[in-house]
Amino acid sequence: MAALAVGAKAPDFSLKTNAGDTLQLQDLLKQHRYVVLAFYPAAWSPVCGDEVAVFQEVLGELQALGAGIVGISVDNTWSTEAWADAKGISFPLLSDFHPKGAVAKKYGVMREDGITERALFIVDADGIIRYSFVSPILENPGAAGVLEALRGM
Repeated sequence: MAALAVGAKAPDFSLKTNAGDTLQLQDLLKQHRYVVLAFYPAAWSPVCGDEVAVFQEVLGELQALGAGIVGISVDNTWSTEAWADAKGISFPLLSDFHPKGAVAKKYGVMREDGITERALFIVDADGIIRYSFVSPILENPGAAGVLEALRGM
């Protein structure tokens, strides 16, 4: 299964955050012109830690461009809560834990080995995917592609 492409309708979802709240994509889209969905394979892994740290560093710039961001993994909420606290992450980390990877499957980024691809999507206020990128699993894609895409929207 391939990742959803630019122009596709973004599947709605409702997932638990690291803080224990529930977030729906539709609610996020009411708060921001764009929502960045950052799927990452697993909390506590070195590359994932670097990736979320980069997005934490550019959070103000994302917000200035009208975007909110959420991280999504198949980790449970206790793991994402501890990891967010340890890394100083202030944006929501969502748990696609049960049923495992259900949202990742809808976006075409669930792997057969039980983790998600390292994938980035930008969804606009109409729920349309405007940016779709799957990075090699062991490479931090950084934020440059997302920021460049947002500047062009």
